[in-house]
Amino acid sequence: MNKTKRNPAGEALTGLILDLFRANSLLLTAGDRLVTSLGLTSARWQILGAIADAERPEPVAWLARNLGANRQNVQRIVNDLARDGLVVFETNPHHRRAQLVVLTDKGRQVYDAAGRLQVPWVNGLSDGLSVKEIEIAHRVLNALRDRLEGAGEG
Repeated sequence: MNKTKRNPAGEALTGLILDLFRANSLLLTAGDRLVTSLGLTSARWQILGAIADAERPEPVAWLARNLGANRQNVQRIVNDLARDGLVVFETNPHHRRAQLVVLTDKGRQVYDAAGRLQVPWVNGLSDGLSVKEIEIAHRVLNALRDRLEGAGEG
């Protein structure tokens, strides 16, 4: 039986993907440690960031889409954030059932505090890496993400 073999780029990409899985796990653990004193987890911090960075309030489904995440998981976390007073739900004039998620003042303060903790951490993490190297890695990750997103459409 003939086995299909990866071409050189496929072999290299497989190694990168495996390293990305490990790096993702390590990033989530580090993020959890970084913001635990604020009552956050990496997941809660990520969703707060999506809400804070949005041009306008969005429903959970849009937040999930923008994050490339499962809507039910985002809904669960948004509900936790609302319970803790970090976000509120507002009426959506365009859709009766899909409420908009809005950051509260307390949510903004917690998100800003997380950002202040992140600065020295990320500066230390970037030590020894050039901006050019980081930009190249970013382009590769974006190309990979775009291909994965496009694969779901076909």
